Amino acid sequence: MVSDIIVDVTQKDVSIAVMEDNVLVEFHKETRNETYAVGDIYLGRVKKLLPGLNAAFIDVGYKKEAFLHYQDLGFAFNTQQKYIKRIMSGDKKANFSKLPILPELIKDGKIADVLTAGEDLLVQISKEPISTKGPRLTAELSFAGRYIVLIPFTEKISVSGKIKSNEERARLRQLIQSIKPKNFGVIVRTSAEGKRVAELDYELKTLKKRFDDNLVRLNKLKSPSLFYEETSRVVALLRDILNPTFEHIYINDSDFYNNVLDYVTLIAPEQKDIVKRYNGSLPIFDHFAVTKQIKSSLARTLTVKSGSYLIIEHTEAMHVIDVNSGNRLNNKDNEPEENSFNVNLAAADEIVRQLRLRDMGGIIVIDFIDMSEAGNRQKLYEHVLEAMKRDRARHNILPLSKFGLMQITRQRVRPVVDIETTERCPTCMGTGKAKPSILFTDELEEKISTLTNKLCMKQFNLHIHPYVFAYISKGVVSIMMKWKLKYSMKMKFIPDQSLGFLEYKFYDAENNEFVVSDKIELK
Repeated sequence: MVSDIIVDVTQKDVSIAVMEDNVLVEFHKETRNETYAVGDIYLGRVKKLLPGLNAAFIDVGYKKEAFLHYQDLGFAFNTQQKYIKRIMSGDKKANFSKLPILPELIKDGKIADVLTAGEDLLVQISKEPISTKGPRLTAELSFAGRYIVLIPFTEKISVSGKIKSNEERARLRQLIQSIKPKNFGVIVRTSAEGKRVAELDYELKTLKKRFDDNLVRLNKLKSPSLFYEETSRVVALLRDILNPTFEHIYINDSDFYNNVLDYVTLIAPEQKDIVKRYNGSLPIFDHFAVTKQIKSSLARTLTVKSGSYLIIEHTEAMHVIDVNSGNRLNNKDNEPEENSFNVNLAAADEIVRQLRLRDMGGIIVIDFIDMSEAGNRQKLYEHVLEAMKRDRARHNILPLSKFGLMQITRQRVRPVVDIETTERCPTCMGTGKAKPSILFTDELEEKISTLTNKLCMKQFNLHIHPYVFAYISKGVVSIMMKWKLKYSMKMKFIPDQSLGFLEYKFYDAENNEFVVSDKIELK
């Protein structure tokens, strides 16, 4: 299997596509000014206690108050809170390494016995704001690296359960115990298997420095304030998934390219050459056929194979997936039971891909085609278990019920990816009223004339639909060439699959989108 990462950076957002053998398997999109991302740590203030839920609402500066349950305080909360209060009070003798570890919180305690309204505390985003809900918080702080996760205010060492060798688990535990600083706990990740002490020690010191550097600012902060900001989504994704199967990481922005190159050079110098700066004229997602896969893979109805299809519905409480045979069961060469089994197997592979692609979390209910043989139902269940092993999110899968339903719970930390795959009417652009389409090229030429003659801007890019591009570029002396000769040879026409049929966008030399009227206005 060959893996690639394609990163599309625009003025407003950053989109990341993960490809496996040229098939889109993960898609992440975030606005560039997005805050309250998973991993960010805030100095928050308790706004309200909820004894009935054994939880509290915390003000971290978001428009909706964040939610913190008693179970998410962490066993070391007493130690952590005492130290934070000493720092906030200006105690210069508060030495972290000499901090005494207090007794752990009891498992079935009451939040009202631990927190009071108006109290300040450090909390970390564990789930981003979803729908009408604010962020979900944890008070058990962690700093994630590629091989280990550093947890202050505790001494516990845990090793990933995915490392099966008892000898390797014991080696890693002993190794971490020998290099771990006092009052820090460590979770050893699966990727640490077989790593040398020098690599783990370097990352341990790097993560500790992050904590120490931010800790010195704590007594200057006023709640609510950002205490520590997690690395960008691109770097965080690389930290979790980068392995020797990746052949290319393409990025269309210089700053992001340099950041990713520096990070890959730091963590895997032997792979630094896979980071590539994309400078093509086509939009990066169009060049690598990502746009087409997004529009075909994120719709409500998906064709799977040989006429079968899926219908995916999202509700507030759960996601529901219905498997339909279409005309697949018209195959007379096979028995109905065998046909149903084959359709379900193909659907299961696509469903597993969709869970990763859309980042669907919470409860997922799948209505497979009924099968009468218990053996086939068991084989389907085992097939899904095997296919889900490549999913990094925590999940739990139940066998098919007697009604043919499979229930899956999957870790949800971010809103489900919801991409609008339908396009506005190419004639009226959604208004219900249409200009004569024959005049479209006249409208384009008028904009170009205003831009070059009135506003004196000779170098720009005009993005248009591929069909329109084909129309204006046909012939020996095309409309495109006539416009270039008449107005400016420096302007470029770029086919863009993401646009509607009669839609167009102007970009300057720095790839900033703008609107042409009597003046240039950046969008």
